[in-house]
Amino acid sequence: MKLSISQRLAAMFAVASFVMLAVLSFAMHGLLKRELERHQDNELQARWQMYKPIVVRNDDVEHWSVACLKFDNSLSENNRVSVWVLGDDPRFRYGSQLSSSQLGSAGTHGFGHIAMPEQEAPLKTFTADVEGRGERPPVRLMIGIDSTPFVETLRAFTVGLVALTVVGALGAAGLGYYIAGVGLRPLGRLSGEAQALSPGYLSRRLQTDTLDPELSKLADSFNGALSRLETAYQQLEAFNADVAHELRTPVGNLIGQTQVTLSRERSVTELKEALHSNLEDLERLRAIVNDMLFLARADRGELAPNRVEVSIAQEVAHAVEYLEFIFEEAGVKVRIEGDAQASIETSLFRRAVANLLQNAVQHAPRGAEIVVFVLQQPGAIRVSVQNTGSGIAREHLSRLFDRFYRVDSSRSGSRENHGLGLAIVRAVATMHGGTVFAESDDGATNIGFTVARV
Repeated sequence: MKLSISQRLAAMFAVASFVMLAVLSFAMHGLLKRELERHQDNELQARWQMYKPIVVRNDDVEHWSVACLKFDNSLSENNRVSVWVLGDDPRFRYGSQLSSSQLGSAGTHGFGHIAMPEQEAPLKTFTADVEGRGERPPVRLMIGIDSTPFVETLRAFTVGLVALTVVGALGAAGLGYYIAGVGLRPLGRLSGEAQALSPGYLSRRLQTDTLDPELSKLADSFNGALSRLETAYQQLEAFNADVAHELRTPVGNLIGQTQVTLSRERSVTELKEALHSNLEDLERLRAIVNDMLFLARADRGELAPNRVEVSIAQEVAHAVEYLEFIFEEAGVKVRIEGDAQASIETSLFRRAVANLLQNAVQHAPRGAEIVVFVLQQPGAIRVSVQNTGSGIAREHLSRLFDRFYRVDSSRSGSRENHGLGLAIVRAVATMHGGTVFAESDDGATNIGFTVARV
C-alpha cells in the first residue's frame, strides 16, 4: 500500500523524534547512573571515615566488645548498611561470615560488590586497611551499602524514559501528520486547479500568486508545460486542417472527374483520359501518405540505418542530375562549391537535397544561378542551397520547415507540391544527427541542413 505524503512525513517525524528522544534518554540514563554511583561512593567513603575511629580506638580485646556494640547500634538504625572487620586474629573481627567468592568480588582495596543471597541487588562495598595498634593487629575495614534503592530508582527512571520516548514519537507523528496536512493544503488546491483543466480551456493556467516558493516553482514548471502543450495542440489542429485541405483537393478532383465521366456515354479514348487524370490525383494522394509515414518514423526517433562514407559534393551532383530537366525548363543553372566526406544514407540525403533544389527553382527568377555550398564545420557538414530572388520575410524563416507551411497563404502551386518538402529535409537532418537553417538577406536566400560527422 502506497503511503501519502502526509503519512510519510508523519512517519519521518516519528522516526526522527524517536531517535532524538532515544539519544537524549540514553544520555540522561547514563548521567543518572553515574550520579547514583557517585552518591553511593560518597556515602561509603563517609561511613568508612565514621567507622574507622571506632576500630582505631578499640585496640585491645576488652574494648573490642565496645566497638562491636557501637557497630550493632549504628547498623540497627540503618539496615541498609553492613560492616565487616576482617583480620588474622579472630578476636578482632566483626560481621557475618563471607565466602571466598564474595571476598573476591569485594576486593582488597577500593570499591567492589558483594552478592547477597537474600537480596536482589548486590551490596556496593568500600574496603581499606586499618593499621595495627596495641593488641589489635592490622585489620581490613569493609563497608557495604544495599544498592536496591538505587537500582529501583534507575529502573523506574528507565521505564519512564522509554515511555516518554514512545509517547513523544507517537505525539510527534500525530503532530507531524497535522502539520503536513496544513502545509500541503496549497498543493491540494493546486491539484484541484489542475484537475479542472481540459482541452477546451488550454489557455487557463495555475494561480501562483499565493503559493509558497517551492510550490510556485512547481506551478511555473507546470504552466510552462501547459504553454508548450497549448502550442503543440494548436499546431496539431492546424496540421489536421492542412492535411484535410491537401487531401480534399485530389479527392474532390477524383470525385468531380468521375461524376463528369459517368454523366454520359464516353468513348474509350475519353475514358482513358479520365483515368489518366484520376491516376495523377491518386499518385498525389500516395505521395502525401508516403511522406506522412516517413515523417512519423522520424518523429519516433528513427535514425538513418544504412550509412556509407561518401563525397557530399558527389551526392549533391547526383541529385542535380536527377532534376536536370526541371532546371532546363525553369531556365536556371546549378553550381556546387566545396566538398567533404561524411557517413550518410545516400537515398535520404539525395531526397533532402532534391527537395531543397525544387524549392529553390520555384522561387528563382529565370536565368538565375542556384549555388549549393558544402562546408565542413566542427563535428558537422553544412549543406546550403542559395538562390536569388525576392527573399523571404524574417517572420516566415522560423516556420519554413513546418509541415504544410507556405509563405504564400493562398497555396498557389499546391498541385505541384503539397508543403512537406522542407519538413522532410528537417526529418532527414534529424535522422543524421543534424539541424536545419534558413537565412534570407539582400535578396539571397540560403536554406539547408547539417549532418553530423560520425
